[in-house]
Amino acid sequence: MIEILTDKIIIEIITDSQVSRDAKGQYLFDLICHHLNLLEKDYFGIRYVDPDKQRHWLEFTKSISKQMKSQPPFIMCLRVKFYPPDPAALKEEITRYLVFLQIKRDLYHGRLLCKTSDAAMLAAYILQAEIGDYDPGKHPEGYSSKFQFFPKHSEKLERRIADIHKTELIGQTPETAELKFLQKAQMLETYGVDPHPCKDVSGNPAFLAFTPFGFVVLQGNKRVHFLKWNEVTKLKFEGKTFHIYANQKEDKKIILTYFAPTPEACKHLWKCGVENQAFYKLEKSSQVRTVSSSNLFFKGSRFRYSGRVAKEVMEQSAKIKREPPEIHSAHSTPVRSMSYGDSFIPRSRSQAMDSGDGTAVISSETYSPSDSVLPTPVAEHSLEMAVSRQINGAPCSIEEEKESEAGTPTVGDVTELGVDSRVAGRVQSAGGEAALSETEQVNKFVLSVLRLLLVTIGLLFVLLLLLIILTESDLDIAFLRDIRQTPEFEQFHYEYFCPLRRWFACKLRWVGGLLPCWG
Repeated sequence: MIEILTDKIIIEIITDSQVSRDAKGQYLFDLICHHLNLLEKDYFGIRYVDPDKQRHWLEFTKSISKQMKSQPPFIMCLRVKFYPPDPAALKEEITRYLVFLQIKRDLYHGRLLCKTSDAAMLAAYILQAEIGDYDPGKHPEGYSSKFQFFPKHSEKLERRIADIHKTELIGQTPETAELKFLQKAQMLETYGVDPHPCKDVSGNPAFLAFTPFGFVVLQGNKRVHFLKWNEVTKLKFEGKTFHIYANQKEDKKIILTYFAPTPEACKHLWKCGVENQAFYKLEKSSQVRTVSSSNLFFKGSRFRYSGRVAKEVMEQSAKIKREPPEIHSAHSTPVRSMSYGDSFIPRSRSQAMDSGDGTAVISSETYSPSDSVLPTPVAEHSLEMAVSRQINGAPCSIEEEKESEAGTPTVGDVTELGVDSRVAGRVQSAGGEAALSETEQVNKFVLSVLRLLLVTIGLLFVLLLLLIILTESDLDIAFLRDIRQTPEFEQFHYEYFCPLRRWFACKLRWVGGLLPCWG
């Protein structure tokens, strides 16, 4: 079942009759895009959260059931995975609309953090797109305060939003307002940021992210590091430790090291980096290579991005020729429960990125995308709060997003989706999930040990063959002469090596069409 709730697209797989148990992620993704009439689909992906509250992107080359750690029903969400470098340049309005919904959601969750003046302008565009021109008869004093655009509001900001909406945006259609919103958002430092919480080597909290323009690190209210994609040379991880290698101006090599909360979070961070680097940096998908998280071939994880790269996507979009599909807009900006009184990288953005040493103030506030003034719903009150909050069908913080995207929906989620409440009873217990997680860790350890053992045996076998070849050769080296003179070697030479050599010689002569060999 595919349910579209304003800016959140829920995909719930309940039975094998809807999606085969062996179906790959690509099948489900194509099914969703067909349902939405979406052609420029390479910017999007399917996100889900496992029982340990770790976020993942569904891999399209693997079967769905093998990627899920929970039991059906599986709940996933369609999200923008690769933010367009210039969203206003997207070919079709349906694509721009979905990107608009994603960025509006980022603004609401505190991911798209910006200065107050930019925030007011963005919120005014959203108002214009959703309620149209200001009408004194319909919009009483303080009408903008009833909408929740950001995690936190102030009366001054709400007045500024209303002033812009009343005076500067008169006459703009929803499509125009959405386009202006995208153009404004694209210029912000935190555009395209999907934050990964980490800590630096000093233990200070930081957020790492991959954007259309490169790798960024956000700390406090600043962007402390920015590396363009053509500067990034390698991404590695081991356990909870993530390394990024880069070459900057004047052959300056740097290594940035950060620590993720868990090994799974670090692996997810690494895979996101590998995919984003391939998508934005490469010229064509044939250049994509399998990468390893370690320099040793028998250790670490291996991963390969499967899909087209940004340049190919843009070229393919230019070939689209069809009547624009009808868009059923379902705008629903969160309503507060209580009122209070011609290049790939746009030139202006590229110039902004070239300035300085990568440090830039992004806002007067600390970057904290999990900020929210709204409470986390509890099971017995979730339905009531869901109605009162009207939050785009989406949670108001990263923690709530994980809860709603995980395969353990609350009563409110089940009711919103129109699914019978009995479905919720099919979820595993917390103890079962913990046991499953421990079992998987043991299995991973055993597989690592077996892999190391097999590689060791293989190396020993190769060394043994090399030693036999050397001892049977004519090389006159002291240690080889000593080996040849031992009784063990003479026994091996006459009882095994010589008969084996004669047997091979016979087979070679027989294959060559010579007389058969006897005795």
